[in-house]
Amino acid sequence: MIGDYIVLAAIGFVAQCVDGALGMAFGVISNSALLTMGIAPAQASAIVHTAEVFTTAGSAVSHLYHRNVDWRLVWRLGVPGVLGAILGATVLSNVDSRIGRPVIAVYLLIMGVLILLRATRTLTPREAPAKWTPALGLGGGFLDASGGGGWGPLVTSTLIGSGHAARTTIGSVNATEFFVTVAAATTFFIELGASPIYQLTPLVIGGLLAAPLGGWMAKHARPRLLMALVGLLVIGLSVWQLVRLLGPA
Repeated sequence: MIGDYIVLAAIGFVAQCVDGALGMAFGVISNSALLTMGIAPAQASAIVHTAEVFTTAGSAVSHLYHRNVDWRLVWRLGVPGVLGAILGATVLSNVDSRIGRPVIAVYLLIMGVLILLRATRTLTPREAPAKWTPALGLGGGFLDASGGGGWGPLVTSTLIGSGHAARTTIGSVNATEFFVTVAAATTFFIELGASPIYQLTPLVIGGLLAAPLGGWMAKHARPRLLMALVGLLVIGLSVWQLVRLLGPA
């Protein structure tokens, strides 16, 4: 039992380090770990999102302190993101459907390659267009809640892949994730009840210990290096998802 606590705390710490610095992966890493322990998909997603209420709050404070947050982007992503999270959590709690996951995995693979290509060129950051940003937030919130993770990979990779500054994108997406996570966790609580404390606590502790590091790493990393790391991580996550989807049942 103690060994499980240590493993889950370590998973939470590593996942939050990656998420805070690169704007993605806490949900994907933590959810995958819980699934390998035999926890049902809906319950695993509920545990991860409840833990993220605390870890995303810590990460948001870190990014705010280091001035990595664009509040206009948070607003455009946040409102539809919350709606998408509520819808996704409701769907997963009642119908365990994974339709569309292969399409998302291929999309992320393409975005990862695009980000790597942009990292080799002259960086020209620009403001996120208001027209499609809400749709991105809605899709990211739904994917995150229904799949146990995916807000960061979809939203961060799309924004950076379309030419937006890596530092403010990562900070803004992390800050917005707090509101999306609260919506998803609340919906899971209504549908499924409280998450098991013995699995939730070590994830929260590990994530909170790592949360202050994210904003500092995103602020001080070179933009081109930060973009390349995001691209590599997105490609790795998408390939991993495709292997899982195409592998033996």
